[in-house]
Amino acid sequence: MGQYYKVIILADNTSNKKEIIRFWICPGSYRNGMKLMEHSYYKNNLLKAVQNFLSPNGHFYMSRIIWAGDYADVEKETGQNLYHMAESQESVYFPPVDNSKYNYLVNHTKKEYVDMKKLNYDEDYIIHPLPLLVAEGNGRGGGDYSGHNMEMCGRWTRDIISFEEKCPEEYNEIVPNFIEE
Repeated sequence: MGQYYKVIILADNTSNKKEIIRFWICPGSYRNGMKLMEHSYYKNNLLKAVQNFLSPNGHFYMSRIIWAGDYADVEKETGQNLYHMAESQESVYFPPVDNSKYNYLVNHTKKEYVDMKKLNYDEDYIIHPLPLLVAEGNGRGGGDYSGHNMEMCGRWTRDIISFEEKCPEEYNEIVPNFIEE
């Protein structure tokens, strides 16, 4: 069966207690499919909206983000996973905005970044690294990512993420090069 995903912004969590969902986005609201590899391609409207709200002028600059799958592990405190916990709230819609000047996808928790200009795949099929790096539950259902660097999926889950115009000093560059098999 196929696994569906929601884009979730989490509240800052310094107490290591129950996760609090600030809001969530339904990929279907952007005319994308709900499965991970139906909406993880560069320059689609969902990814433009996410990049915009994680950029310096966005409402959720430097936030904890997760692509939560409905087959992901459950939270100890609630017995539900984040995908199902989000159902108690209304989803939100952010308009897609082309913010291509923010070419650095940055993880402030791990002090790593991805230079988006180095994505050198076939122009029509560039996999955007953000959904895969923050995916929780990948590999458990149809429509999930399977391919080159699969072990990197979920590596940035629940970390503080932003898009930046300049390369962050003293951060390490990673090159995910996600290519489906």
